[in-house]
Amino acid sequence: MTDATIRMTGATRESRRQGGLIVRASLLAGLTMLAGCQTALEQAYEPPAVQPSSTPQIVSEVQKNDPRAQMGAREHPRILASYGGEYKDEKTERLVARITGALTAVSENPSQSYRITILNSPAINAFALPGGYLYVTRGLLALANDASEVAAVLSHEMAHVTANHGIQRQQREEAEVIASRVVSEVLSSDIAGKEALARGKLRLAAFSRNQELQADQIGVRMLGEAGYDPYAAARFLEAMAAYASFNAVDPENDQSMDFLSSHPSAPQRVDLARRHARAFGPEGTTGDRGRDYYLDGIDGLLYGDSPQEGYVRGQTFLHGKLGIRFEVPEGFQIDNKVEAVLATGPGEVAIRFDGVADSQGRSLTDYIASGWVTGLEPDTIRATQVNGLEAATARASADRWDFDVTVIRIGSQIYRFLTAVPKGSAALDPTAKVLRASFRRMTAEEAASLKPLRVRVFTVKQGETVPTLASRMMGTDRKLELFRMINAMGLTATVKPGDRVKIITE
Repeated sequence: MTDATIRMTGATRESRRQGGLIVRASLLAGLTMLAGCQTALEQAYEPPAVQPSSTPQIVSEVQKNDPRAQMGAREHPRILASYGGEYKDEKTERLVARITGALTAVSENPSQSYRITILNSPAINAFALPGGYLYVTRGLLALANDASEVAAVLSHEMAHVTANHGIQRQQREEAEVIASRVVSEVLSSDIAGKEALARGKLRLAAFSRNQELQADQIGVRMLGEAGYDPYAAARFLEAMAAYASFNAVDPENDQSMDFLSSHPSAPQRVDLARRHARAFGPEGTTGDRGRDYYLDGIDGLLYGDSPQEGYVRGQTFLHGKLGIRFEVPEGFQIDNKVEAVLATGPGEVAIRFDGVADSQGRSLTDYIASGWVTGLEPDTIRATQVNGLEAATARASADRWDFDVTVIRIGSQIYRFLTAVPKGSAALDPTAKVLRASFRRMTAEEAASLKPLRVRVFTVKQGETVPTLASRMMGTDRKLELFRMINAMGLTATVKPGDRVKIITE
């Protein structure tokens, strides 16, 4: 949760909740934190041994008369705002530009210029906008193990650009919206109307799947022709699917805003990617993976939460800039989003924590009763204290959910906990009590000691093993499992002196 989010005015935050605050456990689990880095990529890339041009081309100049680029340019600020900004690191930017440049030379349209942006998000994601706007998250870069895997993702997204999929999708969606409106107006009370709407959604979904398969085929060809390992596409699709299951509160839930939510990783799709790759030769015998220069480029890459968003450490959320911390019960998983901190636990219990600016200075009991909580039970509003801080609590009920609402004032900020449980669940009181008991100000020493986690690249020494290396991992209680996953090591894989591995540490 960003401190910028916390500083939003109460009026702005409340305007987003017209009709009241309605929260479901599944909704809390599905919200996503996103954030953002960019570098303008020329039509030709810059290999390490080549000096920068004295007359570089500027992407905005190259694209100024391209209507497709204008479409992407309109959306670009929204993407950055949604993802919280750019991830800026010259070494990593040069790495991504090098990969993209190699692919540009063999693309369907070599004259297409690209603007590549690294998003400051731990999510595993990449996407493209019309006109050559490419995006990849630092979370995806942390998961990848070599340049060919990132090249596989970027070539897929470049294929969407050269095939004009973004424009086709927009046109298809606009036509579908018009058709849906007509159907709903003419047949709104008829079962046939609902069936027609459902068919429209299916047509749109099928269209997207066809685009994905076309982009896969083009992308694998680009990989092979650029000299990268063409099997990287299938390999990284499997890696992303494994990581999504590892990182999910509920592996069955869709990870919204993650790559696989919009780029389905069906086994048959992985198989098709391998079939396309066979045109370049048997697996393991063709193409360069680019592992060493890739690891050099991501050494020190920020991993997980950034300082502006606070940190999750096990069952604890800590925000050094805001000077606050709290804990969730055992068995809960915290998900730190831009707009809020979310946590989900057993029995469909969900927690949302956020904050608003207190511009009016009214009592907290009046604030709870001011209309932002749907289903509020007014006679349950109580003034109280939380670890010496002014606070108030209340109960609410909506749909099939019961809620505990707790608000706490620190200076000019009001912090809000909303705990949701299925109606009648006995978990409401115990969960809310853990939150209230643990919420407190951080000491200056605690805030100063907080450091972000980073991807560090280590060379294996004599006597070191997978378990001893994994024991150095920080920020997770599943150290061995995460170590194997981010290093693409199976259950029986071993290491030897001289191998290079990624370790998550400060």
